[in-house]
Amino acid sequence: MGAAKWIGGIIGFMAGGPLGALAGYALGSLFDINTGSTGSDYDQGQTASSRYAGQRNSFLFSMLVMASYIIKADGKVMHSEMEYVRRFLKINFGDSAISEGEQILLNLFEQRKQMDRQNPLAFKNTIRDCGAQIAANLPYEARLQLLDFLINIAKSDGNVCSAEITALKEVAQYMGLSAQEVESMLNLGGNSLDEAYKVLEVEPTATNDEIRAAYRRLALKHHPDKVAMLGEDIKKAAEEKFQSINNAKELIYKARGIK
Repeated sequence: MGAAKWIGGIIGFMAGGPLGALAGYALGSLFDINTGSTGSDYDQGQTASSRYAGQRNSFLFSMLVMASYIIKADGKVMHSEMEYVRRFLKINFGDSAISEGEQILLNLFEQRKQMDRQNPLAFKNTIRDCGAQIAANLPYEARLQLLDFLINIAKSDGNVCSAEITALKEVAQYMGLSAQEVESMLNLGGNSLDEAYKVLEVEPTATNDEIRAAYRRLALKHHPDKVAMLGEDIKKAAEEKFQSINNAKELIYKARGIK
């Protein structure tokens, strides 16, 4: 399956703006693209199927753009981080998408190098602008799932350094999310009570009623059905995240004797 199949070209909200500009560089060598249209042009007269494809393709390219920032946050590209991206592409899009997805990331790394030669903050500012474009066009729940992918990339080598945490919180802020949501997702999969409280975004001193309310709030915003429009593969990843949230809740409920 070629790049034009799994990423779908420049359609959807990334047709214009900073994401479109990056796409012109990062994807241009893989297949012909058209960056002449805008998001509003795309919305007019499109079928539901076209809008679905545009939303999904924009989500996927946005993930690769933001991943290029997170992977290089500590100044180096870790094999484990690139391998996580390769596995994601293989599982969801097939073997042929691996080399193309990797080339997109390498192109983005090179673009960052070129931009930062002129201004050390140039690429960071572009990421900020891309985050604003994502925030304006992707639903809140989809942005949460995108952030979850980025956090899993950072966690893939078994250690999330302070530079990566800072970068994750920057990206979250750019996309209209919070530092607390980053901390919550960083602690998913943990086995301690302390981690479980962070997942639910509450203090250990919270009352049982506050714990129940926090879980209901978290379950609502992370429910897998909220990202079903992005495809079964994205929904499946959201289901795994949702199960980790439930595990954190059960750990706290058991410790407190909450029924």
